[in-house]
Amino acid sequence: MAGWYEALMSVHQESRAAGDLLGAGGESRPVHRGLVFAIVALALLMMSIDTTIVATALDAMRTGLRTSIGWTGWTITAYSLGFVVMLPVAGRLSELYGCRKVFLGSIVAFTLASLCCGMVDNIYLLIALRAAQAAGGAGFTPSATKIIVDNFGSARDRALGLFGSIFSIGAMIGPVFGGLFVTYGSWRAIFLVNVPIGLTVAVLALRYVPADRPRPAGTRPKMDAQGIALLGSGLLLGMLAISYLGAEGADTRLSLFAAGLVLAIVALWLFFRHIKRSANPFIPPHLISGPGFGAVNLLNAVYGGVSSAVIALVPLYALDRYGLSALNASALLFAQGAAAIILSVVCTFALRRTGYRGPLYVGGAIMAAGMLMLALSPVAGVTPFVWLCVSTFLVGVGRGMNNPASRNAGLQLAPKSASTLAALRTMCMQIGTIVMVTADTALLASSHDPGRMQALLYGVAAALVMASLLLIARVPEHNGSW
Repeated sequence: MAGWYEALMSVHQESRAAGDLLGAGGESRPVHRGLVFAIVALALLMMSIDTTIVATALDAMRTGLRTSIGWTGWTITAYSLGFVVMLPVAGRLSELYGCRKVFLGSIVAFTLASLCCGMVDNIYLLIALRAAQAAGGAGFTPSATKIIVDNFGSARDRALGLFGSIFSIGAMIGPVFGGLFVTYGSWRAIFLVNVPIGLTVAVLALRYVPADRPRPAGTRPKMDAQGIALLGSGLLLGMLAISYLGAEGADTRLSLFAAGLVLAIVALWLFFRHIKRSANPFIPPHLISGPGFGAVNLLNAVYGGVSSAVIALVPLYALDRYGLSALNASALLFAQGAAAIILSVVCTFALRRTGYRGPLYVGGAIMAAGMLMLALSPVAGVTPFVWLCVSTFLVGVGRGMNNPASRNAGLQLAPKSASTLAALRTMCMQIGTIVMVTADTALLASSHDPGRMQALLYGVAAALVMASLLLIARVPEHNGSW
């Protein structure tokens, strides 16, 4: 953590050297960039913890709410669905109405939903509130990215590069906090803990996050309601279909999965046709598949999404294939988490020398090697725990090397669209994760040897990452701040 603190201080000092005055509304006032970064980092940390902490309380929620484990599992599914659907909307709102307004609105929505989640006694209402909580959380990354881009001058590339370490910290400590809350308190604490944090972030943001620059009169385009509806419908139907495929007993009614998938494809096809014809599209088409952007988005889905799923499934894999205890299986996540945090910080400050492609090539190859080791059996004389620890560590090293480069590569092409690009990046990663996890659960449900089946899936993931190295040549290279 000391290295992370030194990295933050370096960003703060460089920001001050670039100038601490921001013109807003014709006036200049000091911007406390170190404090601004700490505020958005705390919000991102709160959101990232929430994506992993709930899984530790599923059984406690099942008992406390007198329901089935299937319904409590929907508290995670509903969050994922709401998060994916609302990400592009939050990105667009940040560009139309201002990142500070969206950031504050997201904090309020997330905090209120968390409060309500901790007070309900009905599983169906809890599921609905989790979707509302996700809608608030979806606004953090796009608005925080835009805040950094607008206010950090030449230090914005390094500040954004540190985002990857924040998410890694949240993913690593979330299960720990969840276990402590459930063991020594109540499952309600996993939601209520967000309330004081959210209130603190809101108060600090009101005081220290700079006001949005006013738009000239008549320059704000209208919201593309048709585009939002088509994209939202396509994503929602697609995610529901994929989630259903991985549900217990899904093989008895595959027609529902097929129908949902077909409807999702139709809605997304209509969305792409619409944005190509619209004068003010919800998301400009070139940000999705244009030169440079298409390769970056695909890499984010594979490097970010697939690797996140691989790590999330490691505890189950360690239990099914090697019979490791739950404690030892969970401890494996710390190896990759620590590696991802350290390498994210190191590569953030080396990025201006290495450029983007070098870390992506090396990080991707190391990550693929770690996944392949997960798929293979331990060599003679090495215990399964040590073998898995080394494997997950390599995946964490690769993830840490990739994060700063993949985050900055798209943003530097269109800084004015930073919110939308941040939303697209996170959305691609989430989709990659959901598809990978669902494929795994669907295969495990029909397998007589779950451990071997998951090993095969890890081998496929390694091959997919290696194949994705071919995309890196299409990623625009850039050295220096942008």
